[in-house]
Amino acid sequence: MASSYSPQRLLPLLSLILLLFAFCSISESGQFCDAGIGHGESCGVSSSSSTKLLIKGGTVVNAHDMEVADVFVEDGIIVAVRPNIKVGDDVTVLDATGKFVMPGGIDPHTHLDMEFMGSGTIDDFFSGQAAALAGGTTMHIDFVIPVNGSLLSGLEAYEKKSKKSCMDYGFHMAITKWDEVVSKEMEIMVNEKGINSFKFFMAYKGSFMINDELLLQAFKKCKSLGALAMVHAENGDAVYEGQRRMIELGITGPEGHALSRPPVLEGEATARAIKLAGFVNTPLYVVHVMSIDAMEEISKARKSGLKVIGEPVVSGLVLNDSWLWDPDFITAAKYVMSPPIRAAGHGKALQAALSMGTLQLVGTDHCTFNSTQKALGIDDFQKIPNGVNGIEERMHLVWDTMVESGQISVTDYVRVTSTECARIFNIYPRKGAIRAGSDADIIILNPNSSFEISAKSHHSRSDTNVYEGWRGKGKVEVTISGGRVVWLNDELKVFPGSGKYVEMRPFSYLFNGIGKADEKYLSSLKAPVKRFRATT
Repeated sequence: MASSYSPQRLLPLLSLILLLFAFCSISESGQFCDAGIGHGESCGVSSSSSTKLLIKGGTVVNAHDMEVADVFVEDGIIVAVRPNIKVGDDVTVLDATGKFVMPGGIDPHTHLDMEFMGSGTIDDFFSGQAAALAGGTTMHIDFVIPVNGSLLSGLEAYEKKSKKSCMDYGFHMAITKWDEVVSKEMEIMVNEKGINSFKFFMAYKGSFMINDELLLQAFKKCKSLGALAMVHAENGDAVYEGQRRMIELGITGPEGHALSRPPVLEGEATARAIKLAGFVNTPLYVVHVMSIDAMEEISKARKSGLKVIGEPVVSGLVLNDSWLWDPDFITAAKYVMSPPIRAAGHGKALQAALSMGTLQLVGTDHCTFNSTQKALGIDDFQKIPNGVNGIEERMHLVWDTMVESGQISVTDYVRVTSTECARIFNIYPRKGAIRAGSDADIIILNPNSSFEISAKSHHSRSDTNVYEGWRGKGKVEVTISGGRVVWLNDELKVFPGSGKYVEMRPFSYLFNGIGKADEKYLSSLKAPVKRFRATT
């Protein structure tokens, strides 16, 4: 009798397997599967893979303590953290002896699949998140851009974009105009959609920028909702004047970008935003702090008791603006972002501020455009799409720059890359902690291993990398996302649709005491004064 496993029957099956392998394999050159969207088996990774993990013998690091312990994970949740956990044969065991076991990074500032300056960012919610996981970041918070000013339409668009996500994510909402409709939509965002932060642009005159009058109204609305107000702090009117001045001087290359928006304009806008938020008495988050000028305004405000959060981004911490004067346009243009990367000295000052707690957490402002897109501004720096990479590199660069140099401790590293972000956006201890009940978003970092950054090996779709050639110590060897091992042995195993949207509740710890401060202010007015009208 003929065998049921004849070559004729096996051939189609083998062809299908080979096709899937060729399409979905992850190569050493940094490519990864982009086979489609949906749950289930894809790219050699099954959603039904082992749900039990034991990370054994590592030094478990949280923001306030560290200990040698095992970490047991089941069904995507950390079940136990203690020494010498015994498990059965059905558990996957990872040896972390001599290494650090930490919460996965949380990037508070990204722009994936965003339309901007006549182009669109090259990384979408799959490629950008895949890059993040390869670098040890297991959650990010992206900025929703309204559609024609509508928050609801903007959110709907981003919900569609994020269907291909392969790790957890949340949303901030940008505000690009102000009226009663926007005010009502903010209520929906906070009360129904899990968004607890709103970003206001003090720059980009003629597009995103809003004036001080509208900023005040928006700050008041944020306060009433328990939502965190965020600002891109540059004086947009002065930047516009600076751009005109550079063009009149014939400075049209990438260096004109930095020259048109000097640090003083960032410092002025930061001070103004802080004073307006203080007038309203609402917490303020200053995104991408790039200069000494802005940092010093934040320092003064915090010393006076104002609730201000300062977020440096990794490019501002470790790079300087010298590349913008490179004679090769493509090289220079890849460093164009706003606010600009500053002159040498600003980065060191920002590092010191981060180590002292003046600045609280590190983002990336990951907003990638390839060299073809950057070339749109070859004759006019105003047309160069603004943005640099960083979502994959952040964890390594912060370790190498801040921990290896002795500027911050290992526990501080966890705080500035993960825990503080989780606290600010009210998702701690679900995120940002290695403790029983927390999500199993975990990295294993080997402090004795080295890394090298290159566009040839990174996982972003960009053909350039602003950290090209950087070599350092401290490598993320394992990334675990939602209990799944997604990065191991320099291999990335992810599939679209496996990420989850994380709702973020209002009234984080930053709002503690706001009501009492308002009461104190009102009682200090000694007004209105009762006066007698003179009689005639």
